[in-house]
Amino acid sequence: MKQSQLDELVAKIIETNVCQDLAKQATQLVMGDGNPDADIILIGEAPGKKEDETGKPFVGASGKFLDQMLQSAGMHREDVYITNIVKYRPPNNRDPTKAEKAEFWPYLLKQLDIIQPKVIITLGRHSGMNFIPDLVISRDHGQSKDVTLHDTTYYVIPLYHPAAALYNGSMRQTLIDDFVAASKLV
Repeated sequence: MKQSQLDELVAKIIETNVCQDLAKQATQLVMGDGNPDADIILIGEAPGKKEDETGKPFVGASGKFLDQMLQSAGMHREDVYITNIVKYRPPNNRDPTKAEKAEFWPYLLKQLDIIQPKVIITLGRHSGMNFIPDLVISRDHGQSKDVTLHDTTYYVIPLYHPAAALYNGSMRQTLIDDFVAASKLV
């Protein structure tokens, strides 16, 4: 049931030509992956090169570390749902613009309405600031905030982006610890 609703949402994004400039240069739409009945949804900012090629979020180097984070909490990808705010890869892996994020925001909200997670884990400050505008990731990472969207209140937990651990090895344990603690809120 939920998967068919998500499939309809994909069709609507394509039909209404959301972010047509991004769509033209992308290989495909990267909607999300995982369990549509999950209690936890992980939300990044936008697909990268590998994600654009495969149609699945977080499958590159960051995705491999995300898999390790899941394993640390005794979980697998099939236990969660993973998506991004923006569903097409920006050229040269640039950050998506405010306008691009705004154009996709209603579709992300619809994804949340369909999936009905108990916990939203944002991956990276860009994703987190869409839910918690005054977010300071170095101060707020791992801390749950109640955020109300469409009359539904979610626990939103901002984490550093998994890529941060690839560039700064000392971040690995912080990310794992934050994720394990967040997974216990379900």
